[in-house]
Amino acid sequence: MTSAGALALLLLAGFLAPRWLVSLATMALANGLVSMGIVVMMRSGVVPFGQGLVFAAGGYAAALAFNKLGVTDVLALSAFGGVAAFLLAAPFAPLLARYRGIFFAMLTLALSMVLYGVLVKTEALGGSDGFNVSRPSLFGQRAVDGGTPLLLWCVTATITCVLAALVRLYCDSARGLLSLAVRENELRVEYLGMSTANLVAWNYALAAFLGGVGGALGVLALGHIDPSFSYWTTSGEFVFVAILAGHHSVIAVLTASFLLELVRSFSSAYFPNTWQLVLGLFLLLVIRFLPDGLGSLSDRLRPLRRAAIRRDMT
Repeated sequence: MTSAGALALLLLAGFLAPRWLVSLATMALANGLVSMGIVVMMRSGVVPFGQGLVFAAGGYAAALAFNKLGVTDVLALSAFGGVAAFLLAAPFAPLLARYRGIFFAMLTLALSMVLYGVLVKTEALGGSDGFNVSRPSLFGQRAVDGGTPLLLWCVTATITCVLAALVRLYCDSARGLLSLAVRENELRVEYLGMSTANLVAWNYALAAFLGGVGGALGVLALGHIDPSFSYWTTSGEFVFVAILAGHHSVIAVLTASFLLELVRSFSSAYFPNTWQLVLGLFLLLVIRFLPDGLGSLSDRLRPLRRAAIRRDMT
């Protein structure tokens, strides 16, 4: 399915679905953008455990632009969040690109927790309570009362589909395919004349931009921001989705993010004291039966489809 077709289906679903599901799906797509950045990093053999850093950076940048600068357009705020996260992450990218494995993961987590500590102690940014964000506009027009969730859904779905298509193009490009080579054998890529550190650094910067856009959209959907955006549990949820989806498909990342929000919503409603256990069991089942993630389903089903086509032809 093309990105335009997927977007049309998402927009139609938004008009037909109940408002609670639209709000939940909006957050799922916003969070899915952050996890999409993690999947880009996973393709090059590293997993950042601190994407809460760029998620919070994008969210706070958008919220401050809204409250302090008077910028209310949702598209401008999304771009503002993405650029702010990119600029924050860019100085750390060359340093982080030197490390692999647990060292890369822990360094990114440390940066995220440093930002969390700064946000909690900074009263000008609302301290531990954070602050609210009002209804955004689109091209100077605000949605009528009760129409803001649908407006945010349409904008979030459009931005997500555009960025997902661009990420897919990047993954299929020479640099994107070299990322897979870095994961398999970094030394051979160096022999080919490609700087693996440079490749990982740019992948991290790209993931930061995606995380910043996701943070901005998440803040606008929630109407509030606080330091928990940068907390380690938030970063862990993004990694959860990336592992659940695998690195085979961009669509799988968004699907996994929606499943996470759905499972968490219903399990917290029916199992309020043990909903984390339900999520853990869900992840264990996926790892057991789909070790390469939900995205590997297409690879597993492809031989079955071919066999069915052969039967129809005969």
